[in-house]
Amino acid sequence: MPTSAAGPRRRADAERSIARIVAAARETLSGDPSASVDDVAKAAGVGRMTLYGHFRTRAELVEAALTDALRAGEEALSAVDLTGGARDALARLLDSSWSLVAESAALLTAAQGTLPAGRVRKLHAAPAKRVEDLIRRGQDEGVFRTDLPLTWLVNVVHYVLQGAAEENRAKRLKREDTARVVTATVQSILAAPSEGPNGTR
Repeated sequence: MPTSAAGPRRRADAERSIARIVAAARETLSGDPSASVDDVAKAAGVGRMTLYGHFRTRAELVEAALTDALRAGEEALSAVDLTGGARDALARLLDSSWSLVAESAALLTAAQGTLPAGRVRKLHAAPAKRVEDLIRRGQDEGVFRTDLPLTWLVNVVHYVLQGAAEENRAKRLKREDTARVVTATVQSILAAPSEGPNGTR
């Protein structure tokens, strides 16, 4: 007869399998948003049947990967000091966490072709709001431009991050240079028209 510990052991094994698959999905889809279920299964070291035993569709797998990445990103981003001037706070945010945001951006690309638009917006709401709040704060301080729609500026920041991730994948931009390049690009885009990219008048 099976022991009473068999059930908990099976659950623990399943949880480890799910964690391994989700981690593989994050890495695989970040590198190639069009990666297949087979690609993820291979990266996770499991068979298709095992993967489909936990995730019935590619959409479920993509959502699990995106949700996990956003959770990890939220933990990291919430630890960044955003006090003080908005320009410096945004620089710290980009410098310390651009790679997490870029990963989420790549996963969003995968999700946009798989999940309903409303679900994608809901999952991405918290990271987008953090950037939006910083830009609005900078506008109130007079250091960020107000001549363009706020939602457009938020999206531009994410476009820059997506571009940085793509340049990394293509090895056209060194990883150690990316934070500096991203920060300089975003700061120049957001600078109030009367100011230069470094805040000089």
